[in-house]
Amino acid sequence: MKRLVVIAALAPLFASTAPALAADDVASFYKGRTVTINIGYSAGGGYDIYARVLARHLGDHIPGNPTVIPQNMPGAGSLKAVNFLYNLAPKDGTVIATFARGLAMQPLFDKTGIEFDAQKLLWVGSITNEVSVCAFRSDSGVASWQDMLTKSYTVGGTGSGSDTDVFPLVLRNMFHMKMKLATGYPGGEDVALALERGEVNGRCGWSWSSLMSRNRPLYDTKQIVVPIQLSLNKHEDLPNVPLIMEETSDPKQVAALKLIFGRQSMARPYAAPPGLPLDRQRALRAAFDATMKDPAFLADAKQTDLEVRPVSGEDVQKLVEEVYRSPPDVVQLAADSIKNDQ
Repeated sequence: MKRLVVIAALAPLFASTAPALAADDVASFYKGRTVTINIGYSAGGGYDIYARVLARHLGDHIPGNPTVIPQNMPGAGSLKAVNFLYNLAPKDGTVIATFARGLAMQPLFDKTGIEFDAQKLLWVGSITNEVSVCAFRSDSGVASWQDMLTKSYTVGGTGSGSDTDVFPLVLRNMFHMKMKLATGYPGGEDVALALERGEVNGRCGWSWSSLMSRNRPLYDTKQIVVPIQLSLNKHEDLPNVPLIMEETSDPKQVAALKLIFGRQSMARPYAAPPGLPLDRQRALRAAFDATMKDPAFLADAKQTDLEVRPVSGEDVQKLVEEVYRSPPDVVQLAADSIKNDQ
């Protein structure tokens, strides 16, 4: 009886010390180590800039304070980076990656080149949700949704699964446009340069936050025009620019568009490989959430003109799971819209 009393008395002590012991284990693992953030695009674009700002602060919030290094791994619209993350990266919490937000949903529509299961990745979080736009050179003759429906033009893209490829294909196929897609640019900034040089007429799937942080002079000096927003909700900066959802009254099309553009809710995602020890999973997610509230990080992001509207890893995970429960007929319509038959 006395033994039971002693055990009962010690139980709260064990319960209170368990988290501390787990934290000590995580700190011991990370102390003196390097955490790599693989960036699925070339230097200079939105994903790259967000990751470099995050890398400057994330290590302050991971137990043991490891050094965090950003590393570019461009290829196939960032598919190379996520395939590497899932199959080859160490499953110990020393590698995370950021890649096209749409790749989480891509296996629903087209499994070409896919070597990962989005539902098994550890979603660490997203720095922001997003509104994307279509933008065109002012001398292209494309200045309105009606122009997009009726005129011929070319937009630039970065590869299969990326917004810059998926979004134009959806518009072209669902609304029977004469749009052409010139794909294969290493990153978003390369597409922006191609637009400036006149190699392409425009870009669809251009994150508004990226445009404002990297290419704002093009917009402010009216070198480009923005005729449509591609998201579930309008951006407060663009109250008079129509939303894609407003351009159809077909409920099935609306449902398919929501499935496709729902990825905007996890606009700048970060993930780790499956199979991480549970304590490091929790530590990475907690560190990400803490970084999103860190005054130094927020000041750095503001100085770089980056929007910060964080989404937790748990919420990203829920979004991915919800997408994979979409009705088959809606998934089929979305998949048909994404096909590149030209």
